[in-house]
Amino acid sequence: MPVSGYDPDDLDDALESNLEDGELEDRLTDEEIDAYRAGDERLVDLLEGEEIDRILEDEPSSAETTE
Repeated sequence: MPVSGYDPDDLDDALESNLEDGELEDRLTDEEIDAYRAGDERLVDLLEGEEIDRILEDEPSSAETTE
């Protein structure tokens, strides 16, 4: 559901630009990636709210290992 004042395409672009190479594939299923790439789904609909917050805040992702 779109939020007033936010362009879903801009949000998807911001999310994808903050992800490392291969990180999108680590977070989504193959079917979700295919739907996103085909334009049938948006990242904001496929990712959990906490994941979106972490990505946009540019925190280390759960896909990365910590020391």
